[in-house]
Amino acid sequence: MTTAATYARVSSARQREEQTIASQTAALLEHAAAQGLEVPPAWVFEDEGYSGATLVRPALERLRDLAAQVGVDLILCYSPDRLARKYAYQALLIEEFTRAGTEVRFLNGPSSDRPEDALLVQFQGMIAEYERAQIGERTRRGKLHRARAGSINVLGGAPYGYRYIRRSEHAEARFEIMEPEAATVRDVYRRYVDDSLSIGELTRWLTAEGVPTATGKRRWDRSTVWAMLRNPAYTGRAGFAKTARSDHRPAVTRRLRLQGRAVPRRAAQRDRPQEEWIEIPVPAIVSEETFAVAARRLADNKRFAARNTKVPSLLTGLVSCQRCGYACYRSSTRTSARTLYYYRCLGSDGWRYADGPVCAARPIRADELDALVWAHVIALLAEPALIRAELERRLAELRGSDPTTAQRGRLEVELRRVRSAANRLVTAYGEDLLSLDELRARMPDLRSRESSLRAQLDALDAQLLDRASYLALAESLESFLARLRDGAETASLADRQRILRLVVRDVLIGPDEIVIRHSIPTSRQPEIAAGYVLRGRHHQPAPGQHRAPRA
Repeated sequence: MTTAATYARVSSARQREEQTIASQTAALLEHAAAQGLEVPPAWVFEDEGYSGATLVRPALERLRDLAAQVGVDLILCYSPDRLARKYAYQALLIEEFTRAGTEVRFLNGPSSDRPEDALLVQFQGMIAEYERAQIGERTRRGKLHRARAGSINVLGGAPYGYRYIRRSEHAEARFEIMEPEAATVRDVYRRYVDDSLSIGELTRWLTAEGVPTATGKRRWDRSTVWAMLRNPAYTGRAGFAKTARSDHRPAVTRRLRLQGRAVPRRAAQRDRPQEEWIEIPVPAIVSEETFAVAARRLADNKRFAARNTKVPSLLTGLVSCQRCGYACYRSSTRTSARTLYYYRCLGSDGWRYADGPVCAARPIRADELDALVWAHVIALLAEPALIRAELERRLAELRGSDPTTAQRGRLEVELRRVRSAANRLVTAYGEDLLSLDELRARMPDLRSRESSLRAQLDALDAQLLDRASYLALAESLESFLARLRDGAETASLADRQRILRLVVRDVLIGPDEIVIRHSIPTSRQPEIAAGYVLRGRHHQPAPGQHRAPRA
């Protein structure tokens, strides 16, 4: 008696729920019984939730191994597109099975070996590949249209702190705040922004407190907390299309080579610029200001990361070369008495570049530059009038271009729409167009959405800066600066770094000047002693006195 194996496949979750794979298998077994074929129970292969555009499928792998090792007389498949969605893959599998002495037969396909039937199989394979590309493009454009309309159901899922409420007959899909998890999110932002905890310290704190993750794990990973601090959904702006498929495959890194791992065949993903994101309004958990401070600290952490720095310096990550724009790193040299540290331009290192150094800048003594910049910043902070003027300027700019203004407008439009829907339901009930049971079924969702929108508007109002709080800050400014001047000489290196990184943007080293760019505008030259120490080279004499640094 001829033995046969069956293969069935579905790719989407909807097909799994509708049990279409069971109908395929049933049709295959019925055909085998009608043809007098013997199908052992272990030879029924099914792949649920796997795309036909790939050959990496568990059941298909087992079927190929079975055909190569045991020998199968016949393989029954419902149609060519169930075997593979690409014609090249169909031809590869059919040729492989033919070499093993196995015939492949399709219920919805040709049943003989005539050239005309082989050509028909080729046409079916090309049509299946075209249909796959068409489905993918329609899905992409449909998601893009729904995202621009503000639909939540195009997102991959609700992040930690939210619950995804599916679409119903009377309400659209939405995110709902899960208060215990939302409180954890607020604590994470508060500790990161206000208490200056590191991401590692936050993961250890969450694990020690026994707070479960979104998947129920008790141990938190740094990547989870890092992603939480970068997610704009917590400010009420969930992002869609944040990544795009790159044309290049992932690079072969040293870790992959050492581990003997192959590069993934799939295309790499790259981050899109934020202006290309499509923002969808959701309930806010943290304020825009808190999220902006967290984003700035994340950028600063990437810039000022200590990594392998054994002896920290005051201007780590702040010094750049004015000539070539490369960053300056700290190097050292030993004398008979001590070790001297210098800031050295990356472009001046000949071994880094094929054609030799790209910059002729010379190293500068680190201790001299640290002392000069610190003295300049302390002198700058000794003038409360400058800082008060900068606070007033930023306050006016924030009130004029507050990012919460646009979000508030969207929420008000949505609130008016919800209220209008509720009024229409009441009017329909009053005109006997709607029964009381239908009104009771639809009204709670609208009231819930109205309450949620009101809460979001109240949260936005709380985020706006108050004039009274600004005046209180300005009144206490003189006392704060006085304490800062008194403790400037005794402040630790970590405290000095924190002060500098809040004020100084970068320090540019030029051939005859030092430019200190900071966030407080000033029109005068600082009164700092002229001259700074440059380390000379054998082919270029050391300079003499130089012009005073300018801010």
